[in-house]
Amino acid sequence: MDFKAPYLLFLGCEDSPLAIKMSRGLAQWRPEVCIGEIADPSCDLTLGLKQLSIDAAVASGAQSFILGLANSGGIISQDWLPYILEALEKGLDVVSGLHNKLSDIPEIQAAAEKFGRKLYDVRHFDGELRVGNGRKRSGKRLLTVGTDCSVGKMYASLAIEKEMIKKGYDVDFRATGQTGLMVAGSGICIDAVVADFISGAVEMISPDNTKSHWDIIEGQGSLQNPSFAGVSTGLLHGAQPDVIVMCHEAGRETIKGLPDFKVPSLRQAIEANLQVASLTNPKVKLAGIALNCRTIGKEKGMAEMARLEQEFSVPCFDPIITGAASLMDNL
Repeated sequence: MDFKAPYLLFLGCEDSPLAIKMSRGLAQWRPEVCIGEIADPSCDLTLGLKQLSIDAAVASGAQSFILGLANSGGIISQDWLPYILEALEKGLDVVSGLHNKLSDIPEIQAAAEKFGRKLYDVRHFDGELRVGNGRKRSGKRLLTVGTDCSVGKMYASLAIEKEMIKKGYDVDFRATGQTGLMVAGSGICIDAVVADFISGAVEMISPDNTKSHWDIIEGQGSLQNPSFAGVSTGLLHGAQPDVIVMCHEAGRETIKGLPDFKVPSLRQAIEANLQVASLTNPKVKLAGIALNCRTIGKEKGMAEMARLEQEFSVPCFDPIITGAASLMDNL
């Protein structure tokens, strides 16, 4: 998928900050392409962007209307239809990260056809894919991996990309999740891919490149999570990483949603990921550790990062507290 910026972010009719997490990710990591926000009058949430009507956003150059929302069940609400239909009529493409498809709603599909606009359902992929082949590709690749899901792999990836751009690297963030796709404007949502084609899909979004070019590939799931180990395996093989960055949430004791499974030690997780990755890149190495310190705070987090750096002899950083500058010398 490859959709056009700038974006008008739709916050819907929500009252929970978690409901607009995809819009928040866009506003944090790609503020330069977020032209403004729009919400139903019943919504008190804001991202601090300029509040624009659809007409005003179009006049300011907006190209895409982003449903940067996440609700229970991932359903496109009937309350949003007037906004979606107006956006299509006024000349905007519509992008959704929800489970049900824009194109499956007759009024939306009809409006898109009538006004010649495109609909992007980023959690679905209808393009042609191939199985992975493991062929050595040119260029350099970094893959974020995790001790569990939802530990900050996307944030770590984007923090690394941001620092590398600052240092003058030739670098691209390669998105594999719905929020990442909205941030990058392109990529493939891996949880929309049939299992046999996961590694091939990752090969497709990270093709041959120049010798000095880096792809920062967003990880998904975890080898240690029984629910999502399969997608992580496909990513490790397809990414063919030169280096991995292990992501971990400080203080998490059990696998998310599976209280009978303990979070593995960092050493166990690192060794397992290096072993699986070595199938397509025998020279893969650990470049660093991204520690999510949201539950322990900055002071304890800094002490824990220092301890992990000494134990593993690689840089340890928190994408929010410290940024990824310490990782640069190791690359």
